[in-house]
Amino acid sequence: MAHPNQTEDTSMPERNPILITGAAGHIGGVSRTMVDMLLEQGHPVRAFVRQDDERADSLRQAGAEIFVGDLLTIADVTAALKGCRRIYFSMSLSPYYTDAVSLMAAAARAQGDIEVFVNMSEFEQSFMTFEKMTAPEEERRAWLGGLVADWSPQQRAHWVAERVLEWSGLPTVNVRAAMFVENPLMTWLALEPLSDGELRLPFGRHRLAPIAGYDVAEACAKILADPAPHISKSYELNGPELKDMHGFAEDFGAVLGRQVTYVPEEVETWNENYVDTALAELPHTAEHMKTLTRLIGGGGYRGVTDQLETLLGRRPKTVRWALENHPRIRKPASA
Repeated sequence: MAHPNQTEDTSMPERNPILITGAAGHIGGVSRTMVDMLLEQGHPVRAFVRQDDERADSLRQAGAEIFVGDLLTIADVTAALKGCRRIYFSMSLSPYYTDAVSLMAAAARAQGDIEVFVNMSEFEQSFMTFEKMTAPEEERRAWLGGLVADWSPQQRAHWVAERVLEWSGLPTVNVRAAMFVENPLMTWLALEPLSDGELRLPFGRHRLAPIAGYDVAEACAKILADPAPHISKSYELNGPELKDMHGFAEDFGAVLGRQVTYVPEEVETWNENYVDTALAELPHTAEHMKTLTRLIGGGGYRGVTDQLETLLGRRPKTVRWALENHPRIRKPASA
């Protein structure tokens, strides 16, 4: 039997509010950008926020309905979901990430009538598979790039979250985005050397295709606006340019208006100098960042897909565009 909504004109705005979590993140963050895009298209949006502050107020002024609650309280999650049939789930790095996904899935199952659960996952899930992560350690090291044999607690949480959603029977779409251009590794952790014209990163000669947060937001907004073609799919999204760090140094140079040279650093030294000092009070986040640098520095990221371009129906934004539009990079550029 056809799903009752599949015969409707999908170009019509959704009448039930679309629930967006993580919406009070920074301006330019994926959830926040998505709220603006969906509202602009005429879709009602309910933004799930942790506290009613100026960021929540700015969402309210944009036209979103605000729900203040805790993603780890089942009563809050259930109340937030009431009347919503489309869910976008994302949460900042947290030791309780799997709990939060599971509670949202439980509330969605209890309510029923859910049309789509868009789960913001991560690119590593495409190659840190069950088969690869249960292989003997030497094989694991070889596959993941020699510097890392295991995943970070956050990567493990995403893996479990994808399984929970699979088992839940909910109409799920996993969005596995590659490293964002806006990732701290690329932008603020090693900002200081940039003022001396140095891009210091521990990625050797490896090439990456990071993605602009704006493009991820647009892809997710498209899925939420017309979910039927995407159900049960996992998308692996990269940016449009696969380039080495010298290429990124050129992009930083162009945006900052000065010569920038790539200075390769040893992975563990970099982790000590930048991650450990900046994220000392956030051990969960620090561990994830350090696993990422080991993965990238060991050549663990392989292959690029054209799935983002297909989803967007246009060429994705470049690294240079994302840097030009990043407040932390814009500040030194205008100085």
